[in-house]
Amino acid sequence: MAQSETTTRRPIPPADGNVPMTHPQIMKALSGLMLGMFVAILSSTIVSNALPQIISDLGGTQSSYTWVVTAALLSMTAATPLWGKLSDLFSKKLLVQISLVIYVLGSVVAGLSQNTGTLIACRVVQGIGVGGLSALAQIVMAAMISPRERGRYSGYLGAVFAVATVGGPLLGGVITDTDWLGWRWCFYVGVPFAIIALIVLQRTLHLPVVRRDVKVDWLGAFLISGAVSLLLIWVTQAGDSYEWISWQTWAMTGGAVVLGLLFVLVESRASDPIIPLRLFRNKTITLASAASLFVGIAMFSGTVFFSQFFQLARGESPTMSGILTIPMIGGLFVSSTVSGQVITKTGRWKAWLVAGGVLLSAGMGLLGTLRYDTPYWHIAIYMALTGLGLGMMMQNLVLATQNQVAPEDLGAASSVVTFFRSLGGAMGVSALGAVMAHRVTHYVQEGLAALGPKAAALGHGGTAGGGIPDLDKLPAPFREVIESAYGHGVGDVFLYAAPFTVLGLVLVLFIKEVALQSKPSTHAPAAGSATSAEAPSANASISA
Repeated sequence: MAQSETTTRRPIPPADGNVPMTHPQIMKALSGLMLGMFVAILSSTIVSNALPQIISDLGGTQSSYTWVVTAALLSMTAATPLWGKLSDLFSKKLLVQISLVIYVLGSVVAGLSQNTGTLIACRVVQGIGVGGLSALAQIVMAAMISPRERGRYSGYLGAVFAVATVGGPLLGGVITDTDWLGWRWCFYVGVPFAIIALIVLQRTLHLPVVRRDVKVDWLGAFLISGAVSLLLIWVTQAGDSYEWISWQTWAMTGGAVVLGLLFVLVESRASDPIIPLRLFRNKTITLASAASLFVGIAMFSGTVFFSQFFQLARGESPTMSGILTIPMIGGLFVSSTVSGQVITKTGRWKAWLVAGGVLLSAGMGLLGTLRYDTPYWHIAIYMALTGLGLGMMMQNLVLATQNQVAPEDLGAASSVVTFFRSLGGAMGVSALGAVMAHRVTHYVQEGLAALGPKAAALGHGGTAGGGIPDLDKLPAPFREVIESAYGHGVGDVFLYAAPFTVLGLVLVLFIKEVALQSKPSTHAPAAGSATSAEAPSANASISA
C-alpha cells in the first residue's frame, strides 16, 4: 500500500531508507497528534468563561484569578524546552503519550479542588503536560513533513486550535450554567479525549527513534524556571502585598537577574544545553523568538480578559460570553488555514508575518478603547482583526525557525520559539492581571464617590480585598459602577498590551526571508555543531 502510494512522487533517498510520506499517510499519522493538541488547547480555554464562577465559589481574589491562568502558563513555559530536548533523545510518540497522562492526572485532581491553592497547584501539573503536547506537535510535524509543505499542515493545526479555542469557552460556559454538572466538569471533560488520543497515537504514529549519547540539562531547566517564577511572583504581588519600590522588589528582581545570568553561564558550558545558545547566532531564530514573546502577550491576554469583560462589564452568562468571542476565533481560523495553504504553494512566508503584525497591532490598539457600553459590532471588528493577526503569526514564526536549523537541533529550536510565546503569555497575564486589579479598584472608588458620601463609604463596592463581585446581588446603581469599572479596566489592559504587539511587528520586519525547503527535516544531512545555527543557502536547500 505504502509503495503504491509513493509511486506518484519521486522518493528522497535518506540514510534510513524511508520514502516521503504521502498526504493520506501524513493525515493518518497526525490524527492522534491533532486530537492531543485539541485536548491541550481545550484545557486552557474551557476554564476561561468558568473562572469568574470558580474563583467566586472557592473564595478567591483577582490575584487568584490571574494565578490560575499564570500557573499553567508558567509550568508550560518552563517545561517546553525540556520536552524539546527530550524529543531529540527519546521516542517522540512515547513523550506525547507521557504528556497526555500528566495532563489527565492534573485535570482529575483539579476538578476535586476545594480552594484556590489546590487548583493553582493542579494547573501547574496540567501546564507541564500541555507544554509537552504544544512543543511535540510542531516537532513531530517537522520530522515527517518538509518545510515547503509544512505550511499546509500547520494550517490544519491552526484549524484544530481555532475549533478548540471557540469550542472550549462555549463548552465551559454551558457546563458552568448547567446545574447538574457545574464548573468542576470543565476539568473532567477533556479526560475522555485524552484517553482516545493515547489509543489513536499508539496505532497511527510511527517515527524512527534516533538516540544520541547526551545528557539532559536539568540544572538549566531549574534555573530558567526559578528566574521566570520570581519575576511573575513579583509582578503579581507588587503594589498590593508590598510597594513597587521596596526590599521585596529588589530581592525578587535581583534574584531573577542572578538566576538568569547563572542560566546563561550553565548553558554556555553544558555539553548538551536545554537551550543551545549558539542557535541565537542565527538572526532569524533570535528575531522570531523575540516576536513570539510579544505575540504570546496578545494571545493569552485576549483569552483571559475577554471572559471578565463580557461577564463582569456586560452581565453576560458564561455560555453567551463564549459565543460573543467567536469573531476573534473565526479570524484566527481563517487566517491560519489560508496562510498555510498559500505558503505551501509559494514557499514564501514573510508577507504573512508582516500582515499579521499589522492586523494584530491594529486590533489590540482598538480593543484599548473598550468600555462597558461599547457597541458589540465595534468589539466584533476589533476581535476579528486581532484573530486574523494571531493566525498569521503564531504557526509561521515556528515555521520560519524550523527552516533554518539542522535536524539534531530541530526539537530545541522549535521549543525555543514556543517557549518565548508561553513566556510572553505568562508574563503578560501576570503583569496585566495586576494592572487590571489596580485599575478596577481605582474606577470603582471613582464611581462610588460620584454617587455620594453614602455610596463612597462602601469602599470597593463588592470587590473588597480584590474579590470578584456577584453582579446579581448588587443594586442597580452599584452594579453600573462595577460594570463600568471592569469595562474600562479591561480596555486599559489591551491598551497597555498594544505597544508590545507593535514591537513584535518591528522585529518581524527585520527577519530575512529564506525560501522553504522541500524535504523533511529528518531527511536533511546532519550539520556540525559549529554550523547548525546558520541559515541554509539556496543550494543547501536543494541538495539537502
